[in-house]
Amino acid sequence: MLREDLTNIPSYVPGKKIEGAIKLSSNELAHDALPSVKQALDKVEVNRYPDMFAVELRETLASTFDLSFEQVAVGCGSSALCQQLVQITCLNREDEVIYPWRSFEAYPIFVDVCGATKVPIPLDKKEAVDLDGIAEAVTENTKLLFLCNPNNPSGTAFTGAEFDAFMKRVPTDVVVALDEAYIEFADVESGVGKLADHPNLVVLRTFSKAYGLAALRIGYALGSSELIDALIKVAIPFAVSAPAQAAALASLAAGDELAARVAEVKKQRVRAQEALGAVPSQANFIWLPGQKFEKEGVIVRHFPEGTRITVTTEEETDALLG
Repeated sequence: MLREDLTNIPSYVPGKKIEGAIKLSSNELAHDALPSVKQALDKVEVNRYPDMFAVELRETLASTFDLSFEQVAVGCGSSALCQQLVQITCLNREDEVIYPWRSFEAYPIFVDVCGATKVPIPLDKKEAVDLDGIAEAVTENTKLLFLCNPNNPSGTAFTGAEFDAFMKRVPTDVVVALDEAYIEFADVESGVGKLADHPNLVVLRTFSKAYGLAALRIGYALGSSELIDALIKVAIPFAVSAPAQAAALASLAAGDELAARVAEVKKQRVRAQEALGAVPSQANFIWLPGQKFEKEGVIVRHFPEGTRITVTTEEETDALLG
């Protein structure tokens, strides 16, 4: 009755919750929603269907990034857009998707769900995405590449120049998905400015991290009109709720508040990084490779390769390091 290959697909494991503990396991923002966001949510008519094509939000994002409306898609979190990218590029098991590993753990799940072939490329000795290794792994069957920058969970990031050199090596018929879920916390160049030079490039962003809207599940993709049109074709109708769209619009108008929250995270990141000897991070978390770090009253995220710890406020960092 069911697909036999589904038994081999690993289940996504979310960060655990323990009553009363400080949760530093899911890379969430510790702050509550901004007042302007709450006001926007209060005005939402939840008895009405949302705008299926998120027109106002897409128009605002297009204006923000100096792109056309047709170059913007909105999804139920950037994770949904990742799966949609596999759907529009891969048809069967012969089609390959390359991604760094360890990276966002949903990448291989999406590939398996869509029936394509996974090609993981190990991080280099500095816990960074091995761009050379990924470029060398491309074959005539490669349809899609995922790059997480900054990388989750290692927090490392490649530069704009390194990405430019990489793109010169990638065939133009291979789609490159640049996942910038944590770019607001980074001091490296975004790939958005490179879209005009690379029709096969898609940049993914989310409102879950720096904007603190994780519960509302909303993200977006920027790319060529051809790729964006395909993404929209395979999207689940009405997947992006009206509250999510309203909150995202309000968040985009709160640039100063966003900058202040990001600055706080960066300050605490330096503290945690230096105290725990973590890999230098460009995200809102730090990475302790080869360690199983534990602290009473604090929830962190353990992987076979190490421990990831979310960086939040001064108070929560005090508890982590105390």
